[in-house]
Amino acid sequence: FGNAALDEQDGGAEPDRMSEEQGGIPPQLAVYRATIDNLDAALVHLLAERFRCTQQVGLLKARLDLPPADPGREQQQVARLRALAEESGLDPIFAEKFFTFIVAEVIQHHEEIRDDHEAERAKQTEP
Repeated sequence: FGNAALDEQDGGAEPDRMSEEQGGIPPQLAVYRATIDNLDAALVHLLAERFRCTQQVGLLKARLDLPPADPGREQQQVARLRALAEESGLDPIFAEKFFTFIVAEVIQHHEEIRDDHEAERAKQTEP
């Protein structure tokens, strides 16, 4: 994977030397690691936002008596994300596995929300 911004930071200079200030880590490695750390933080925040949204979807599905899973939607998303992955230079198989993992977690949450909603409904109808 090429990243022009990261590659340009090297400036084509001779190979990085060990740096006392960075605990013996080559400066370019420290730059890459800092970028990776920032990207990991962004991914965590994006996933948290996604799960906040899917939580609301689960509540809506429970109120409307819709099933927790939507296989048709999931197939559309897999196809869309595989294409995006290919366009972005990411392995589409990895993208599909990652998406499938997330969707499995979402469905589990939706099932729990549905079960809680049904239990609450049952309590309200008890004499």
